[in-house]
This record gives sequence, C-alpha cells and structure tokens, in this order.
Amino acid sequence: VQLQASGGGLVQPGGALRLSCAASGFTSEYYAIAWFRQVPGKEREGVSCISRSDGGTYYADSVKGRFTITRDNAKNTVYLQMNTLKPEDTAVYYCAGGFSCLTSEYGLGLVEDDYWGQGTLVTVSS
Repeated sequence: VQLQASGGGLVQPGGALRLSCAASGFTSEYYAIAWFRQVPGKEREGVSCISRSDGGTYYADSVKGRFTITRDNAKNTVYLQMNTLKPEDTAVYYCAGGFSCLTSEYGLGLVEDDYWGQGTLVTVSS
C-alpha cells in the first residue's frame, strides 16, 4: 500500500509542471488526497486537496488560480497541475491520502492522514 509522487523537476519562473500521485494497494477515489510541500527549515504547507465524496477541491491562498488538482479514478491517480510557477513554489511536494480535507485558520490539511508518498522536488529558477 503506497502513494508514489512524481513529476517534479527544474522549471523557469512562469513555467508549468504536472505532478502525479499514483496509488497502489488501495483505491484512491475512496480517500481525500492532498498535496503538501516543504522547504528545509520551514513548516510543511498544505497546497491542495480533493475530497473523496463530492470531488470538492481546496487550495492554499498562495496557489489559488495557478494550481489545479484533479483525479483520474481509472488510473488510480491524482494530479496537481501547476501553472505560472514562481521561485517561492520551490519545495519538495508530497501527496497524502486521508479521510477528508481539512481547512482551518492554520491552513489546509487532512483528517486521519493514512498514507504518504515519498516526495518529489520542484525547483523554480532561471
């Protein structure tokens, strides 16, 4: 049972990347799936989440309007399309699966995060 994050790389400011979060050993459509990112020395930040029930999507204010989270249930995969990338988007991106998306004054997260992927590095630099 695992989540495999992929698709990171080096991109210039203003460019785009699509991250993939492939699930194996369980059916991801029955879980809320979230993307988080972390820069060394900083707190982990919830970036986006897609709910398991109605497919509702949630975004951190810092990425709203630039990032889009989607599911492909046939491929058991969740994607994060990242457009208009900025240097401050540079981080290791992780995907995780849980019971439901959680939004609060503290940011975006997951309730009962059961599964975590290994992370993929996104570097935005000229």
